[in-house]
Amino acid sequence: MTGRIHSIQSLGAVDGPGLRAVAFLQGCPLRCAYCHNPDTWDFSGGTEITPQELAQKLLRYRPYFRGKGGVTLTGGEPLAQAPFVEEVFRLLRAQGVHTALDTSCMGDLDDAARVLAHTSLVLADVKFLTREDYRRYCGGSLDRVWDFLRLTGQMGVPLWIRHVVVPGLTDGEAHIRALGRELRRFPNVEKVELLPFRKLCLEKYQAMGLPFPLEQVPEMDEAACRGLERFLQE
Repeated sequence: MTGRIHSIQSLGAVDGPGLRAVAFLQGCPLRCAYCHNPDTWDFSGGTEITPQELAQKLLRYRPYFRGKGGVTLTGGEPLAQAPFVEEVFRLLRAQGVHTALDTSCMGDLDDAARVLAHTSLVLADVKFLTREDYRRYCGGSLDRVWDFLRLTGQMGVPLWIRHVVVPGLTDGEAHIRALGRELRRFPNVEKVELLPFRKLCLEKYQAMGLPFPLEQVPEMDEAACRGLERFLQE
């Protein structure tokens, strides 16, 4: 078995608890309007590697992430390579490593269950709250997101939720209240992160000759984003 990875980041500090070794997997079925990694979309791109080789590479960083840290697999969409991810996580957990899956929840549920059996923490993106917005701005299914989150609860896997706050799209008080209500359905949610929309990826889109759909949208003010957090509990 082999998978395809885009790159490895040795010391990630925002991809789960503690310091993390982070592997970016190649390939994603979505086309999210604010995606920062369009270079991970192509399923034929990146570097081919076996689960054993990737686990070995990630374990080299163990002196840095030991203790409260671990390994995070992100993308791209890791669940698009579920058997590969399952085996990488199995190998890492056998070595006592904390494993985090950073996902947009787009994957077959049976495959996802096998991955979750070896997953210490799920970092899940909940991007929009209506089926129409999910189709329009991501090209994906909101129902699949809720199905996956229910699965994490059934399997008892701790869940952190991430939600990008985009001016004019997801920054309304009513929207954040609705997000909080939806997430209270899942008892395994330990944390909700509101992430301010940024355009650091703009040069990457330009270099790839791709239009950035939200180029004319202003970045989200950090303080205003933090101020919205109180509405999650209302």
